Amino acid sequence: MQFILQERFGHAFTLQQQSDNTLQITLDAATPCITLALDGATFTRADSNLPCTLWNAATEGWHTALDPVLPAPGASTLPSPLIEPTAQGWRIHYDILGLTYWMLSRQEEVGRTDLDAHGRFPATSCHAFKHGYLERPIVDEWLHILGQVITRTWPGLQLKQHSFSMKVSHDVDAPSRYGFASAKGLLRSMAGDVLKRRDIQSALRAPWIRLNTRDALHPSDSFNTFEWIMDMSDRHGLTSAFYFICGRTSNMDAAYEPEHPAIRALMRRIHQRGHEVGLHPSYGSYQKPEIIAAEAQRLRRVAAEDGITQPEWGGRMHYLRWEQPITLRAWADAGMDYDSTLSYADLPGFRCGTCFEYPAFDPVQGEILNVRVRPLIAMECTVMAPRYMGLGTGDAAHAKFSQLKDACCAVDGCFTLLWHNSQFETEAERGLYEAVLQ
Repeated sequence: MQFILQERFGHAFTLQQQSDNTLQITLDAATPCITLALDGATFTRADSNLPCTLWNAATEGWHTALDPVLPAPGASTLPSPLIEPTAQGWRIHYDILGLTYWMLSRQEEVGRTDLDAHGRFPATSCHAFKHGYLERPIVDEWLHILGQVITRTWPGLQLKQHSFSMKVSHDVDAPSRYGFASAKGLLRSMAGDVLKRRDIQSALRAPWIRLNTRDALHPSDSFNTFEWIMDMSDRHGLTSAFYFICGRTSNMDAAYEPEHPAIRALMRRIHQRGHEVGLHPSYGSYQKPEIIAAEAQRLRRVAAEDGITQPEWGGRMHYLRWEQPITLRAWADAGMDYDSTLSYADLPGFRCGTCFEYPAFDPVQGEILNVRVRPLIAMECTVMAPRYMGLGTGDAAHAKFSQLKDACCAVDGCFTLLWHNSQFETEAERGLYEAVLQ
């Protein structure tokens, strides 16, 4: 946990376990200390049946980042006062660092079999959903409390200052509605235009768009929203990351190949405009590290051939498929710099309990991995689509995105948003996205 404390607070603390099952946090031998309760038996469990209670920080004179009543996962009861002064400094009767480990490592998910139809661990099975704190960055909130204890223990110590930020990314599942479709797929799309969307003009344009998607995406293609997305990001001082599928392991994967001239041209244009190209590993790759490595290598090769160089390479798993820690290790073994998969498909919120990027850790092997986790807070279809929350594109959806964004802002963290390029077909969708970026 030293590296987490150093990243968050900007100082190298010494952590030493004591014989009375507590952890002593010090700066050096001559300074006071913080004594922290340890609960290793609870925070190494791979299940979601931990107890949870509440702590009212305000009654003890501590300031919370959000609601003054703070959930305390893993505890059925808490002593009062929870935080008290000692002759050496302060004592905290709750294992804040144990909670941090349990949430960041996703220990809760190891070996789970209660999965959805896509093999994903669903939000409705997790402890955070069951106890009502999924939409709160619970780790950041408790570290906010620990930061106050640190300041009271070492009043002259200047802690690292963070500021709110936002990251937007776009999984390129379908760069074109018609351009890469088979003959059968094209007819199916045209039928959908006529029968479902009552859009005869799009159906009539479809064969022409497909015929003319050779060297570049057709400007009339409704999924070709890339220039508009980058315009929006430029306007708001953001960098868009576009994650491309570079393999095919299922019929759930994309119809395009990264070597296609139109996709190469798109990647070059993204790079030219100062935005990011990344990886979206194929549907069947999440349990197969060798496939993720091959697809990462393929993306880098295509990018190198087109002169695309970047300081870092990252991405997100297709359909948010994930098995902990197999998928995480695969990203590290593939030489990727970060992954931004970890949100739930069925509900938005803080799957890792944080909105800060952090070094990855394998809870099975007990190893820090050479890749970073960039938690995803919200995916547009999770909030909008009828199969999930079903909030549409109106005020209810805007309120949900704003609530999550405000929670990130309250802890000076990062609001990470996924919005597919194919979800900007209507004025309502575009208007909602612009409103979320404000």
